[in-house]
Amino acid sequence: MKTVLLRIMLLAMLPSCLWAQRVNEQQLRKLHMAEVAINQLYVDTVNEEKLVEDAIRGMLEKLDPHSSYATAKETKAMNEPLQGSFEGIGVQFNMVEDTLLVIQTVTNGPSEKVGILAGDRIVAVNDTAIAGVKMSKEDIMKRLRGKKGTKVKLGIVRRGIRGQLTFVVTRDKIPIHTLDAYYMLTPTAGYIRIGSFGATTYDEFMAAADTLEKRSGGKLQDLVIDLQENGGGYLQAAVLIANEFLDDKDLIVYTEGRVATRQEYRAQGNGRFRKNVRVIVLINEYSASASEIVTGALQDNDRAQVVGRRSFGKGLVQRPIDFPDGSMMRLTTAHYYTPSGRCIQKPYVKGEGREYAEDIERRFKHGELYSADSIHFADSLKFYTLREHRVVYGGGGIMPDHFVPLDTTKFTRMYRQMAAKSIVLNANLKYIDKHRKQLKKTYPTFEEFRIRYELPEEVIAGVMAEAEKAKIKPADDEERERTVKTLKLQMKALVARDLWDMSEYFAVYNEQNDIVKKAVELLK
Repeated sequence: MKTVLLRIMLLAMLPSCLWAQRVNEQQLRKLHMAEVAINQLYVDTVNEEKLVEDAIRGMLEKLDPHSSYATAKETKAMNEPLQGSFEGIGVQFNMVEDTLLVIQTVTNGPSEKVGILAGDRIVAVNDTAIAGVKMSKEDIMKRLRGKKGTKVKLGIVRRGIRGQLTFVVTRDKIPIHTLDAYYMLTPTAGYIRIGSFGATTYDEFMAAADTLEKRSGGKLQDLVIDLQENGGGYLQAAVLIANEFLDDKDLIVYTEGRVATRQEYRAQGNGRFRKNVRVIVLINEYSASASEIVTGALQDNDRAQVVGRRSFGKGLVQRPIDFPDGSMMRLTTAHYYTPSGRCIQKPYVKGEGREYAEDIERRFKHGELYSADSIHFADSLKFYTLREHRVVYGGGGIMPDHFVPLDTTKFTRMYRQMAAKSIVLNANLKYIDKHRKQLKKTYPTFEEFRIRYELPEEVIAGVMAEAEKAKIKPADDEERERTVKTLKLQMKALVARDLWDMSEYFAVYNEQNDIVKKAVELLK
């Protein structure tokens, strides 16, 4: 019965243009017979639900690398960041020595409303101990999250107060922000970093732009849009962002597939930044999908300079197909093309997902991330921008107008090993937990902190001592010096995050980000 229902659902979800085509009943019957035979005759007991799921996965694995299947649980977790909210208690936390430490409470969120503070330790949930019992982060999150309106009792230990405090928190919808940061990069240039493209991205972007306009005193002349590490998301969110910078009827992107007819997305002519703001877009090898749509639209229309390294190269459009049990199949139905006609999907072999996934590693080995001269495009992939007729290339990501090589000297082998073992993060959490009040008093504003703060030498010594305990040592004095330099910057950025927010983290961290520094240089 379940297989027949699945078949009916699949037929119902096909585009209307396929109703006129004859469905190959023989192949559908074959699939049905195989499932029934295995379920009824196989020597051991089988899980029919898993059998059907494995069959769907098996079919999709032989297609492109981006068609996929997700269970109901996986689908819910995957959609939460895109939909812009989840239901919970509203805290950012991290684990320090088997204890949940509150890094920040969400402004006006359920935890802040009852008086929970940054620095508090949550040691019990509904009278069940979660501290010192080696409970996984996932299990703790399950206990803290729950439906809006439900209550959860938290046992809290607070520095300077004896005993355990008790708070009852009423769970609520907690917003998920897709903007990582925004701040004034120079007195006239605003910086906005978009982490992903979701349902709330456009509204967040415009609110950030309003804030930057006020901070500049109405003198906002430039915008730097940082899409580094942005893996994509909703196409419509990307279209809305691009629309803000383009003239009426400018082509943003178009999609086309074997069955899907060409669909164009054009600017409406109501963009706030069509004329009066210079634009620079930052990308790297992890910028993909919707972030490539924005970049391609602004580059092809000669509306922005693109800075960084060649983007990921995902030019395939997935259509979500929902099943009755909450699971979902994402099926590739079309390619998308930038305004000049480029399909920037990188090459792949159907069914060879592993080789596709290793592409970034091959770029490292090939030397592409260190030198633009190592990148060669075939003449057949040559296209031209629409206004200035500059040469751009398709067939494998978007090549920036200004290439910035990856600097491997900053993140040394020693630093990478320390970070991988959470030595840096744990040192920061302990430091901020002990000195939060003192730091807030010493640096009442972020600008004072940014100019005056330096990480104490004893903290650096403590981190290096922890590294030595973990048998992590520098190869020589030069590696040690470079490691310490990176450590100082990273921990200063983490302290800024914990005292204020992610915008302040990136304001510190970007001081040594070569791609951001190149953007500032171009603006000058």
